[in-house]
Amino acid sequence: MTGTGEKTQRPARSENSVGILFGIGAYGLWGLLPLYFLVLAPAGPIEIVANRVLWSLLFCALLLTVLRSWRPVLAALRTPRIVGTLAVAALLIAVNWFVYTYSVTTGQAIEAALGYFINPIVSVLLGVIVLREKLRPLQWAAIGMGLLAVVVLAVGYGAVPWIALSLAFSFGLYGFAKKKVGSRVDAITSLSIETAALAPIAAAVMLWLGSTGDATLMTEGTGHFWIMAASGVITAVPLIFFGAAARRLPLTTIGLLQYLAPVLQFVLALLVLHEEMPFERWIGFGLVWAGLILLTVDMLRTVRRQPRLAKTPEPAATAA
Repeated sequence: MTGTGEKTQRPARSENSVGILFGIGAYGLWGLLPLYFLVLAPAGPIEIVANRVLWSLLFCALLLTVLRSWRPVLAALRTPRIVGTLAVAALLIAVNWFVYTYSVTTGQAIEAALGYFINPIVSVLLGVIVLREKLRPLQWAAIGMGLLAVVVLAVGYGAVPWIALSLAFSFGLYGFAKKKVGSRVDAITSLSIETAALAPIAAAVMLWLGSTGDATLMTEGTGHFWIMAASGVITAVPLIFFGAAARRLPLTTIGLLQYLAPVLQFVLALLVLHEEMPFERWIGFGLVWAGLILLTVDMLRTVRRQPRLAKTPEPAATAA
């Protein structure tokens, strides 16, 4: 209250603050996904991913209807290049979803977290291989750290960490595919077309699981059914949050926030799921974290030299 008895109005929250809250919400939800997949037991990873595709498509259809946003979807479907690119993206994200779900449900969530930690390094490497980009010294150093980490972890595991590499490369290539369509499709339109492309495969999988008696959707009670059905909301909501964050934040802030998801996954695997973390894993993770620090320093240094490039954020690929 003021001295004259009038109520003072609270200042409106800045766009940057709102964007950060949306970003934390998006990456926080992605980081907590392991808990959701564990609740879906006894469903296996194939059934979980198939349901995730089908329920996400249904939720997107309802959302597009409520928001009256079918026009961008129909416009995108009339453009063969966009449809083809998103179909490729759909296959890549399906691989990513399956490997991630498999890792969590088989007690390998730490290696899944490693995959998302090394994803920025892999994206830089793909830039060299696919786009023939020239790297700066700190970027080369980060790639070197990442490759050394893979060697150390391979020696420690006694095998190549295929889960981490599959997640990092499938997600990195997914990001490249999504950049091909750029800002021509929004997050919900993109998810709708991607899940529509995967829906026939997902439906066939569910029919096959049902015929073999391996489907759990209708056999584990009402609670299990609705928890499985919630996968559509759980998939779409973080995407909506991410889109809201990307419109308000510079790329540098989005780049820093993306580490929140693998950090949460790592902490959950270590403290809640009680997965083992032997000494050689700490060394491998330490090398990856050192590489991420180098990438972050390089990113901040580049933005300081070219501040205007950070003002218009471009939505990046989304997490699992």
